[in-house]
Amino acid sequence: MDSNYKPYDHVASARRIRDYLTGTQGSYEEVNALPDRDKLTFSNGFYANCSAIFVDIRGSSQLPDHYKRPRLARIYRAYLSELVAIFNGEPNTREINIAGDATWAVINTPLKSDIDDVFSLGARANSMAQILNYEMKKASYEHPIKVGIGMSWGRALMIKAGYNGSGINDVVYMGDVVNEAAKLANYGNSQWGVPAVVTSTDFHGNLNEHNRGLLAYDSTRKCYTGSVISKAMEAWIDENCK
Repeated sequence: MDSNYKPYDHVASARRIRDYLTGTQGSYEEVNALPDRDKLTFSNGFYANCSAIFVDIRGSSQLPDHYKRPRLARIYRAYLSELVAIFNGEPNTREINIAGDATWAVINTPLKSDIDDVFSLGARANSMAQILNYEMKKASYEHPIKVGIGMSWGRALMIKAGYNGSGINDVVYMGDVVNEAAKLANYGNSQWGVPAVVTSTDFHGNLNEHNRGLLAYDSTRKCYTGSVISKAMEAWIDENCK
């Protein structure tokens, strides 16, 4: 959200707080799929089941020890660019956000088959990281990156939040689905023996039989993990990155 300066008025602020806390409840609809942003106002919201995917760089705080800022900026731009491209390539994607070195998306998944499509996004993100590391090595970036990829499915409340009348606002997803995906991504590739891709149990339970078989249960975190890749991208990697 870009800033557009307006002096702060604490009296008006107190009135707005009171209106939000004690005003009308507004309209919160149960829907099959999250709607477009333009359906939101400051007094409504929409409940729906959806999926979230979160991708984070492991050990990002140590990257400045290996690369000076211009080179580090190039890595982040390449990494974030291609993650956004992957998420944006799914027609059911509702929201894409960049938060530091992490990128996450909320995807409409009214059908079980839609959840398999989200799983494919995780596989592509994992294979993209391999391509990035190959290109980094070719360009003399000697320290590779590792990513954690978390995916979850659950219920969310979609609301519009911000400073009413200022033009400064954003969409907020309330519920565990995004937070759970972030925690799962934080576990992916975090230690020896933990693969990059991690899903919640509910997400795993909605996958088709083939995709469920690509993951193993992790009793420590009560989730499912796997070294899942995109077959098409891996075939390209075998041909072009060896």
